[in-house]
Amino acid sequence: MKHLQAAVLPAAVISTGLMAGLFAGFAYAVMPGLDRSSDRTFVEAVQGINEAILNPAFMLPFMGSIPLLALAVFLARRGQGRPALPWLIAALVLYLIAFMVTSGVNVPLNDQLAKAGDVDHIKHLGTVRDHFESTWVTWNIIRALLHTAAFACLAWALVVYGAHRPKEGKSANSAAGPIFQNSDPMPTAYQHGGRTPYNSHPDQRPDHITTPASNP
Repeated sequence: MKHLQAAVLPAAVISTGLMAGLFAGFAYAVMPGLDRSSDRTFVEAVQGINEAILNPAFMLPFMGSIPLLALAVFLARRGQGRPALPWLIAALVLYLIAFMVTSGVNVPLNDQLAKAGDVDHIKHLGTVRDHFESTWVTWNIIRALLHTAAFACLAWALVVYGAHRPKEGKSANSAAGPIFQNSDPMPTAYQHGGRTPYNSHPDQRPDHITTPASNP
């Protein structure tokens, strides 16, 4: 379970970070750039982006982050990285809210823009743009902030989880420490390489031990 948690949490951080970066990029670069373009260019460009973005590179992290976050919360509740649980729950809630913003506001606006048809056949490009741009941009900023907040919570959860793991190992070592501290000391004979002290120090021999006289 610990190994699964160690794999799921970084994966959730990466996928959520990808979504936060994507929507933030639209907020501070893509849409401000398109805002300077003509109505025809704006509508044509956004229609093209909405079609191109529906690919596995987007759908996998966008949809996959939810089960990853849910699994991370489940594993944390089971005791694997429990100190990180509040941050994981916060990240999951924030991501779900952002997901609902995308599904409930931005996607319907994208569909509405697609139904307007080809730019060559749209009579009032300015009206189509006005009905789309301001609302879409506002809610994109909101979902970008939500995704960024979810990413921040996940990143901190990863820090908390990593900081907690050494403490568990340290506690286990501390619990085992007294076993060795309270054990009997090694016999003196073993401390001298298997020899008794008086074999190494003649002056410390007992009185009843005598050295045989040498033959002349």
